[in-house]
Amino acid sequence: MPAPKPMTSRALLVASATLLSLSLTAPAALAAPTPPATASATPPAAMSTVGGTRLGQPGTQVNPAAGVPALPKDLTGRSWIVSDAESGEVLAAHNAHWRLPPASTLKMLFADTVLPRFPKSTPHTVVPADLAGIGAGSSLVGIKEGQTYTVRDLWLGVFLRSGNDAVHVLAAMNGGVEQTVRDMQDHADELQALDTHVVSPDGYDQPGQVSSAYDLSLFARSGLQKKDFREYCSTVRASFPGDTTKKAKGKAVRGSFEIQNTNRLLSGDVDVPVYQGIAGVKNGNTTNAGATFTGVAERNGRVLLVTVMNPEKKEHNEVYKETAKLFDWGFQAAGKVTPVGELVPPRDAVTSGATPRATAVGRDTGARARPVAAASAGRSGGIGVALGVAGGALVMLVGAAFLVNRRWPLPDLVRRRSRP
Repeated sequence: MPAPKPMTSRALLVASATLLSLSLTAPAALAAPTPPATASATPPAAMSTVGGTRLGQPGTQVNPAAGVPALPKDLTGRSWIVSDAESGEVLAAHNAHWRLPPASTLKMLFADTVLPRFPKSTPHTVVPADLAGIGAGSSLVGIKEGQTYTVRDLWLGVFLRSGNDAVHVLAAMNGGVEQTVRDMQDHADELQALDTHVVSPDGYDQPGQVSSAYDLSLFARSGLQKKDFREYCSTVRASFPGDTTKKAKGKAVRGSFEIQNTNRLLSGDVDVPVYQGIAGVKNGNTTNAGATFTGVAERNGRVLLVTVMNPEKKEHNEVYKETAKLFDWGFQAAGKVTPVGELVPPRDAVTSGATPRATAVGRDTGARARPVAAASAGRSGGIGVALGVAGGALVMLVGAAFLVNRRWPLPDLVRRRSRP
C-alpha cells in the first residue's frame, strides 16, 4: 500500500484558563475492595468517579442535543471513551472506569514512566538476565543476548512491535522488573489513574493486573507531552539492528531488518485504511484482555483521544474499526456536545491546598507519589515523528506542574510517512 503524503503542520496554541462546568466536579467515590484476580463479566454498579460522577455510572454516557450527531449504533467495546486531548473534556464514554485487563496498552504507562530516564543514544549490551521472565507467547521484536542496542532502538521495539523483550531490557536498565512495576504504580497514582493495578511492565496477562479506558487515556495524554514519546508512537516503520556476523578479513558487520508499527490506524491493513490525522498511540491484544487500543488524531486543529477495550465483536481489526467510528463521531460532535466529564490533571498540578476531585474505588490515595523526571528536550529523529510547536506560543510544562482548569498544552501532532 503506498503511503499517503504528510499532513500539513498546524500549531496548537494553549488557550487561556477556563473554568469547567460544575457538573464535572465529582464527589468522593465509595470505598470498595481491591481489584479482583479476574475482571467481572459486567461493569460494577459503583465505579470510580474520578473526572465526574457520570463517568462512574455503567453504560453509555453522552449529552444528546440539537446538532449533536448520534453515536454509532454498532459499537461493541466493553469500555470506551472519547476525549479532547487538550482541554481534557470527555465528550462521551461507555463504562469508562471499568477495570479490565489492559494488554500492551499498559506499555504507555511504562514508557511515560521510564522513557525520560535514559538518553536515546545510550548503548546497552544485553545479558541473559535482561530477558528472564518473559511470558510465553509474548510479542517480541527479536532482541539477542550479547548484542548492543541503543535506548532508541529499544523504544522503537516497544512501540512498533510491542516487544516484551525490549520492555524487559529497559526494565533491567531501570533497576529490574519489580522496581519498574513500583515506579509505574507510583506514576499511575500521581496521574490519578486510580483504576490501574500494575503487575507486569509489559501488560502481559497477570492475575489482578487491570486498568480502564479512562486511565489509558490519562497515560496517553501524559506521554504525549514528551517529544520522544510522540516520535516513537507515530513511527510507521524503522530499521532495527540484527545479528552481527563476520565477513572477509574478520570484519564484524551488523545486519538489520525492518519493523512496522502494528497500530493499524497508523500503518493500514487490508480492511483498515490509514486514519486521516492519526499520530499514535498504542495497541494491545492478549487472551484475557482481548483487543485494546488508544489512539490520538488531529483534524482541523482539534486533537482527540479515543480508547476502546475488548470489543465483543471478534471480526478482524474490530478494535480499530470501532476506534475510527468514535473518532469520526468525536470530530463531528466536538464543540457541539456538552462534556460528561474530564480527564483530570496529575496531582502535582493541583494548586496548593486543593484537593483531588474524586477518589477511585478501592484505592488508598493517602500517599503522594514521587514525580517522574521531566522529559529530555533533545532533538528527536526517526522515520515517523510528531513535531512540537515552535516558538514561544506554547506554555511548556515543568515536570507535571500546570494549573488546574487550564488546557493541557499538547504540541501539534504531524504524522510523517516514510516513502516506499
